[in-house]
Amino acid sequence: MNLKNIFLSLLFIATSLTLTAGDTINGAGATFPYPVYSAWAFNYYRATGVKLNYQSIGSGGGVRQIKNRTVDFGASDAPVKPAELKAGNFLQFPAIIGGVVPVVNVKGLKAGQLKLTGEALADIFLGEIKKWNDPRIEAINRGLTLPDSEITVVHRSDGSGTTAIFSTYLSVCSGDWSRKVGKGKSVNWPVGIGGKGNEGVANYVKRVNNSIGYVEFAYAKQSKMTYVKLKNKSGRFVEPSFEAFKDAAAGAKWNPDTGYYLWLVDAPGDGSWPIAGASFILLGKEKPGVNRRVVKFFEWAFKNGDATAEKLIYVPLPKLLKSSIQDYWKKNGID
Repeated sequence: MNLKNIFLSLLFIATSLTLTAGDTINGAGATFPYPVYSAWAFNYYRATGVKLNYQSIGSGGGVRQIKNRTVDFGASDAPVKPAELKAGNFLQFPAIIGGVVPVVNVKGLKAGQLKLTGEALADIFLGEIKKWNDPRIEAINRGLTLPDSEITVVHRSDGSGTTAIFSTYLSVCSGDWSRKVGKGKSVNWPVGIGGKGNEGVANYVKRVNNSIGYVEFAYAKQSKMTYVKLKNKSGRFVEPSFEAFKDAAAGAKWNPDTGYYLWLVDAPGDGSWPIAGASFILLGKEKPGVNRRVVKFFEWAFKNGDATAEKLIYVPLPKLLKSSIQDYWKKNGID
């Protein structure tokens, strides 16, 4: 079965099953991990009979829903800071690692053919680079013919952890971006049109000629989108790939005492992809019974879901991190 058919099957399972409170786990949040969570949910249901109803509504919505305790867990690609975890009475742990990639729709360009630096990417999203044949882009892509066409920027319209990862990266690379726009799940975009979710951005980029946007890599891969190469911290132009995301995560130092709060952007390493990130799960501390059911799902996924994650170009958590998270659950009364 190809990825398209897998996706359609998973979407059917996620949206059409009759859900009952007794045998269903309800979660909501980040669109970034939706493909892998859906795949895990499909396999978990077949193995246990327990359903996962996951609403792919964006990280901002996921945080709001778990804050209001209207779901069993929230999911966010922007890690919640330790002080906010304490204030919200939350537990937090990472579940999967992936990458955010710039994607373009420029006639004649193939995936990986266009190269950009973080500074040039920031200037495009600031609206300071307005055309594809701008000298700053041509200087990076000598020998590549680029059109004298206006660039249409596509960004997220909803509160998004994908945006938090992307805007954090731009803030690291560009002082202008950091001063004028900053970072977060929602920012005041200087230019462009907004799409809801990774799906919305992907659809806009596919439809609008001479556009550029950013999506989680599984969406780019599934939709056969034209992604760009980026210059990483080591000065090398790299393509997004499983190995590049894995390299970005290799040196990460996770601390359970901070709720595993950590960003993976602009990570060192010759082969590392510079816009990598983890997706996090949020639980309400005061609900041990509900949390036990959620944790059973992720415990099963940690044990049985790595091959599925890799097929969808996500990086499973390292064994030592999985072990640390299991200790974290026990320490907080979930076992």
